[in-house]
Order: sequence, then C-alpha cells, then structure tokens
Amino acid sequence: MSEKIKFGSKIGIIAATVGSAVGLGNVWRFPAETQANGGAVFLLIYILCIFILGIPVMTAEFSLGRGGNSDAIGAFRNVTPHRKGWWMAGALAILASYLILSFYMVVSGWTLEYLFQSITGNLYTPTTPAEGIVGIEGEEALFQDRMAQYITGTYRPLVMTYVMLVANLCILALGVQKGIEKMSNVMMPVLFVLLLIFCAFSLTLPKASEGLSFFLKPDFSAVTPATFVNALGQAFFSLSLAMGILVTYSSYYPANTKLTRTAVTVSLLDLMVAILMGVIIFPAVMTFGLADHQLAGSALVFVTLPEIFAQMGGTQFWSTLFFLLLTVAAFTSTISLAEVSVAFMECHFKMKRIKACVVVILPLFVLSSICSLSVGPWSDFTICGKTIFDFLDAVATNIMLPVGGILLCVYMGWVAPRKFFYNEITNNGTLRTRTFGIMAFMIKWISPILIAIILIWQFI
Repeated sequence: MSEKIKFGSKIGIIAATVGSAVGLGNVWRFPAETQANGGAVFLLIYILCIFILGIPVMTAEFSLGRGGNSDAIGAFRNVTPHRKGWWMAGALAILASYLILSFYMVVSGWTLEYLFQSITGNLYTPTTPAEGIVGIEGEEALFQDRMAQYITGTYRPLVMTYVMLVANLCILALGVQKGIEKMSNVMMPVLFVLLLIFCAFSLTLPKASEGLSFFLKPDFSAVTPATFVNALGQAFFSLSLAMGILVTYSSYYPANTKLTRTAVTVSLLDLMVAILMGVIIFPAVMTFGLADHQLAGSALVFVTLPEIFAQMGGTQFWSTLFFLLLTVAAFTSTISLAEVSVAFMECHFKMKRIKACVVVILPLFVLSSICSLSVGPWSDFTICGKTIFDFLDAVATNIMLPVGGILLCVYMGWVAPRKFFYNEITNNGTLRTRTFGIMAFMIKWISPILIAIILIWQFI
C-alpha cells in the first residue's frame, strides 16, 4: 500500500472531500427539514450537531482511512489485523454507499434533464393541464405535469441516468488526481459562485426580511424531540458519515495532512452550503406566496422552485443557473459514492483502475433502471409499502448508515489502539493539539449514543 496514489494538493484534498459531502442532501433535504421542524431553531440544533457529532466522527473516519491506507474494508484489517470480524463494518459502509448510489444516480439524471429543459426553455412552455388556470395554481399544475414527464416517465429518465453513468465512468477512469481531484477543483468553486449569485439576488426580493426571520430567528416553542432527531439525521446524511466515502478519500491524504483541521474545514463549508440554500429558498418562498407549500423532496426542487423562477425576470437564465448548480452537486456526490466501490475492487481484487470502474458502473445500468422505473411505470410494485426507490433510500440512509456510524465509533473508541488515534490526529506527535482528549471522549460516548437515538427513534 506504500505506492497508493495520493491527492496532489491541499486545495485538492478540501475540494474533493467537500464535494463528497455537499450534494442533494444540502440542496433540497436541508430546506425541507428546516421548514418542517420550526425554521431557525432547527438550524441552531443542526449547527450544534455538526460540532457535537459531525466533526468528531469525521475525524475518526479520516484517522481510520489514512492510518489504514486502504479501502473501507482493508482499513479495519490493517489497523487491527488480530480483530477479524471488524471488516464487516467496512463492508456495511460499501454496501450502503452502493445502494445509495443506485438511486442517487437516478436523481442526478433528473437534475441533468431539468438543466437541459431550462436551457432550451421547454420547462416553461405552457401545457394543456394548466390552460385556463391562473396564478399559483396554474403554475403548480404546469410544473406537476412537467415533473410527470421528466421524472415518472419511462424513457427520458433512463436516458439521462445513463448519460450520468457514462460521465461518472469517464471521470473515475481518469484516476484520483487527474479525475476526482481535477473535477473537484473546478466544480466546487463553480458551485459556491452559483450559490453566492443566487443569495445576492434572493436578498434583494421584497419579502427577504420575512424569509430570513423564519430561517435565522429561533422560535424555541417549536422545539420537539423530533427536532433533535431530525437535526442529527440531517447532519449525519449531509456530511456523508459512515458511507465509506471519508475513509476511502482520506486514504489518499498525504501523511502531513492535518486531519482535525481538515474535518473542521470540510464540516464548516458543508454547513455554509446548507445555510446559503436557506438564504436562497426562504426569501423567495415568502416573496412569491409559497410559504404554505410543503417544501418536500422532489416537489421542492422540481415544482416549487420552477414556480419561483417563472415569476422572476430572466426566468430561463435563473433556472439554468440553479439546475447547473444542482447537477454539479449531484455529480460530485455520485463520483464519491462510486469511488468507495472502485477502491474496494482495486485493493481486494487487484483490478486495474479502468476495469474496476467498469465493474462498479456496469451493474448500475440495471439497478438504477429499476429505481427509475419504480418511480414511474412500476410504482405499483412496493416493498413494505414503499416503491423500490423509496425502500432502498429508507434502508440505506435510515438504518444502514446509523448502524455503520455506531460501529465506527465503537471501533475507534474501544477497539482500535488509543495510540493509533492519537498518532493520526497529531501526525505522529508532530502537531500540538489539545483536542485529542475531547475527540476521544466524544467518539467513545457521546457520538454513538446520539446516533443510536436516531436509529431507535424511527421504530418507537
């Protein structure tokens, strides 16, 4: 493993790792969770969760990845070769990331479709169901019809999913430095610039102050136990914890990388993206009379936001910019999810890079097709009352990730040598740090207990 390829620069490390965390969870899940859980008070609790849960667990994953110097399974085996069973925690992370990838690739295809339709202007062409209906109701009918065409149809969603699969294959095949790092160095600045452009515009809207008040002024009477649980879940998902991504990416970190500083930087940038999305969404929602709409998942991105763009000057321009932002976020996320399995194939089956990429991507043409069709023509086929798409989402994100997070904390807090964790955080004693004791305590006690609360709460 001594010849393992590493990221080539500090900027590349941050860009790639932030790209692995920033994604659709920040762009559509965060605003929806914020609205459903009391606005600013949810944001406040979410910020606390980033520091209490996110940074310590991320640092632990970085330590395991760089110290283990392998994929998500090999890292456990390399750190504690005498503890045979712990590789299964890595296997769980790889399986979870691949299941998430199978439906995330479908969503990335949707974002590409909407980008294309925004560029052509077809997204805003009137359709029959909306004729004769005026105002918000007419616009909602228009975009509900468009979503039915672009998302629940049979062929178009598949075509765009396949385009994204091929694009992922091309980037992954280029390797860690020429593919992932170079892509991240370009795409992450683009994403932040687009976010800032939208923020600047949103803050000029007539009811921007009302939107910001909802988003930034806490109402503690809105706090419920579910607020804490949902904030923890959002932090967990948005930072890509226990997916194998952070372990895999940190195995590409040079030996002099400051892990705690990197974890803080990545977490804060990820938090910044979520906050910027709130600044974009809520002033616009208040201004255009959509405050009573539930900002839920697909409806937020593919119905509510096009309604907003339709009422703005330069509709096509703003719509194109937004769906470009969304496509970039989706693309960086799918790349990082796929890299978990590619690294596994390279390390354990000694495959060449290109072959490993093909082996990982090829089955997704089938799995992602099933997920896509389950949203449309196969929606009547359900598992436990859920479509295949929603079932995989629920199992992977609500069960497998929390379980994986608990296993990671137990492993780093109780199983891995304490000296190993210390050496990784301090770069073998060359860095002076006062945070190790706090980090170790959080990983051993606080983080696993909080993650367990998320997991158990779903079944109460």
